[in-house]
Amino acid sequence: MTLEPGLYVAATPIGNLGDVTYRVVEALKAADLILCEDTRHTARLCAAYGVETRRAPYHEHNAEEVRPAILAKLLEGASICLVSDAGTPLISDPGYKLVREARDAGVKIIPLPGPSALVAGLSASGAPTDRFLFAGFPPAKAGARKNFFRDLSGIEATLVFYEAPSRLADSLAAMAAALGDRQACVAREITKLHEDFREESLSALAAHYAAHPPKGEIVVIIHPAGAVGETVDVDALLKEALHSMTLKDAAAAVAGASGLSRKDVYARALALKGRR
Repeated sequence: MTLEPGLYVAATPIGNLGDVTYRVVEALKAADLILCEDTRHTARLCAAYGVETRRAPYHEHNAEEVRPAILAKLLEGASICLVSDAGTPLISDPGYKLVREARDAGVKIIPLPGPSALVAGLSASGAPTDRFLFAGFPPAKAGARKNFFRDLSGIEATLVFYEAPSRLADSLAAMAAALGDRQACVAREITKLHEDFREESLSALAAHYAAHPPKGEIVVIIHPAGAVGETVDVDALLKEALHSMTLKDAAAAVAGASGLSRKDVYARALALKGRR
């Protein structure tokens, strides 16, 4: 196989090596160079399919330094494949600036579609898929994270995030406080041996992962407000939220989920807490 000159944006498996497409394997074999987020990680895929093409690192720490030389090779007529450690490059992975500058320079960009944790998680979550927003990784710091979710609270669509295992419980609690205690799904280790989809309310998920710290790659899919069921059991939502939130945060979360006024829900939360 002979590749025409250009930059090939090649999707690689997110777990199961069998998910790579035939077209991607052929392109990797025929390319002049493979740009990798981590050459050692990509070496496993190459070994599985007999790919002997030279690999070079391209990641957030060296991108500014090596990008001019890569662009020069592309302008000379090279065929270069860009891959990430897993999934589709540029989806919360390095590559945007390279693609942008290559396109501006007149280099042909060829997408080689394939696995994506975002799409795989969404497809099996049971959440509405006709309209969704992918917002990448939430900020790590609590204040920025709170504002980040609050800014998304008015969007009438399924919301999808990536999150690190160590921050998952805190992030889910922040989502519940800002978005309301919506139905959500945590998809973990998609296509891998311990693949797991857990679907509950955001507050219940926050409580679960606070008690059972997760491992692996994680996608969080949140239903639109009011998407599950036509009636809301406010007392049940409050009781569940109060297990893992302060009274104020629980009232705010349930008010968002139910559409009721925060004042009324707060009063109900006070009454429930007084019964304990």
